[in-house]
Amino acid sequence: MPRIAFMGAGSTVFAKNVLGDCMLAPETGDLDIALHDIDPQRLQDSLAMLQIMARNTDLGGRRCDIAAFADRREALRGADYVVNAIQVGGYEPATVADFEIPKKYGLRQTIGDTLGIGGIFRALRTIPVLEAFARDMEALCPRALFINYTNPMAMLSGFMQRYTAIQTVGLCHSVQVCAPGLLSSLGLEDRMPGYRWEIAGINHMAWLLRIEDAAGRDLYPEIKERARAFLAGTREFPGSHAHRDRVRLDLMLRLGYYITESSEHNAEYNPWYIKARYPELIDRYNIPLDEYPRRCVNQIEGWRKMRQDLVERHDLVHHRTHEYAAFIIGAMETDVPYRVHGNVLNRGLIPNLPSNACVEVPCMVDRNGINPCQ
Repeated sequence: MPRIAFMGAGSTVFAKNVLGDCMLAPETGDLDIALHDIDPQRLQDSLAMLQIMARNTDLGGRRCDIAAFADRREALRGADYVVNAIQVGGYEPATVADFEIPKKYGLRQTIGDTLGIGGIFRALRTIPVLEAFARDMEALCPRALFINYTNPMAMLSGFMQRYTAIQTVGLCHSVQVCAPGLLSSLGLEDRMPGYRWEIAGINHMAWLLRIEDAAGRDLYPEIKERARAFLAGTREFPGSHAHRDRVRLDLMLRLGYYITESSEHNAEYNPWYIKARYPELIDRYNIPLDEYPRRCVNQIEGWRKMRQDLVERHDLVHHRTHEYAAFIIGAMETDVPYRVHGNVLNRGLIPNLPSNACVEVPCMVDRNGINPCQ
């Protein structure tokens, strides 16, 4: 009966997705779920939601025990898997500081959670918390797998992998939606059945190295032709999200490959798009400056209604998502291999990147844990 400790369980929607996926995965077996958050109200909200969801889920005779713990160590005690979804500092004061202090000195950002000053701020305030998690895990669950979803992904996962004894993999959402998102944005949905793709790099900046149709034909020439016409204004793709993807399409045409994370992220990862002397680039590439603070405000304002939908709905059910966590737990519990893309230390996996870098590559998962592919 695997014990899953969820750190940051007040991230109610994310807890629903990851733990709801586990409930819908018979290969995970019986479940012992331990929730922890430093916000007591959000912790109780998530507990109530998950208990309702468990009652409404056909568990196939499996047990699903769910408990909430204000004491982090009690949540971690005896855990087999630890899912990390914390955000240290919250919207105020942390996110506000991430954006307003750099803006004071002329540096504009869109998301500010990966690299640049916003990502560094996040890492500096989050690493001490992860170090405390690791010390507790070394004492209470030393063989547990730490599944990190918190950004900045490479900095935080790399810290755990380089400076603690805890087995760690970092997981992101952008890899599994990269190839289908690219094809759908350019009106190429008909190429998806049986298609194949390969991705490797670093988190939020991994590269779609190969994309082929079911017959093995390279789709990049047609993708680039359509992207070139779209950016030149000679072709539109109704209903697609291409207008929000101008930066990535431009990067692909200039550098040869499509990149995994969104255009609003990549606009701030490179020095070519957000430029004080060329403000027209903001409109040309549809760059949403200060996007993350706006999202935070909208999420805070919308939480009351969302709380009713999630916490107070007694008919709440869950539909499986594309998150990797439940698949990893299922593969490790059953020894049936499953492929994910994980953030791991670069031990010869990508030869032209540093060996102590945290890289995002395909990984086969089985009872032996996370097995990265070169």
